[in-house]
Amino acid sequence: MNEENKSPFTEHLGELRDRLVRSFIAVGIGFICAYLFKEKIFEFLTAPLVEAMGNAGNAKMIFTGLPEAFFTYLKVSFLAGIIIASPVLFYEFWMFVSPGLYRTEKKYLLPVVVLSFFFFIAGASFGYFVVFPQGFKFFLGFANDNIQAMPSMKEYLGFASKMLLAFGLVFELPLVITFMARMGLVTVDFLKKNRKYAILIFFVVGAVLTPPDVVTQIMMAVPLMALYEVSIIGAKIFGKKAPVKDDDTPAEDTSQKG
Repeated sequence: MNEENKSPFTEHLGELRDRLVRSFIAVGIGFICAYLFKEKIFEFLTAPLVEAMGNAGNAKMIFTGLPEAFFTYLKVSFLAGIIIASPVLFYEFWMFVSPGLYRTEKKYLLPVVVLSFFFFIAGASFGYFVVFPQGFKFFLGFANDNIQAMPSMKEYLGFASKMLLAFGLVFELPLVITFMARMGLVTVDFLKKNRKYAILIFFVVGAVLTPPDVVTQIMMAVPLMALYEVSIIGAKIFGKKAPVKDDDTPAEDTSQKG
């Protein structure tokens, strides 16, 4: 590698290091701010479960190890810190990759990245406000006079984080399919033709990503079916258009010069 090629490479590494440092600092600041309100944040995260437990006659959570509550609050503060720092993380990511993109690539990538954030928030919100209350009500319905639900802080944080992440990711479906249609990888006819197979896959995904109960599986599969229809509309509007064949070819001139 000659000096001319080595210099830009080391410059990119230096820029990447600087942007990573600024990103870590932003996450650190977000973590500190979130830790100051750790109880409120955890209270908000556990509100659907606490409400369901209150309706069942027991609204208390436990921790089974002495450091469990401390480390649970640390994890909650770290996750909240990433969310707080997400504008900075997005800015640093965009400023690093944008100089190497063509104008058309920038035109598509920026909206995709921004929309993916909003789709993820929409999916996580659906899981929190719609699925959690119904799912927790179903699970707590197995309690009786001899069996009492006593969820721990650590177990709930792990469960809630996985579920919110799962719903956030599956709500990216319209964006992914529309982008694939824009790149010419799928067509509207293909999506319509394979709708029944997609529905089967959605129920399989719901069974894999959610707890083993019919309620939450259906509550994930049904939105996926609706999102698939939205994807078809997106593919129809933004998908790559098939080239139009020109049948009006000029007729061959058979006239002879006199």
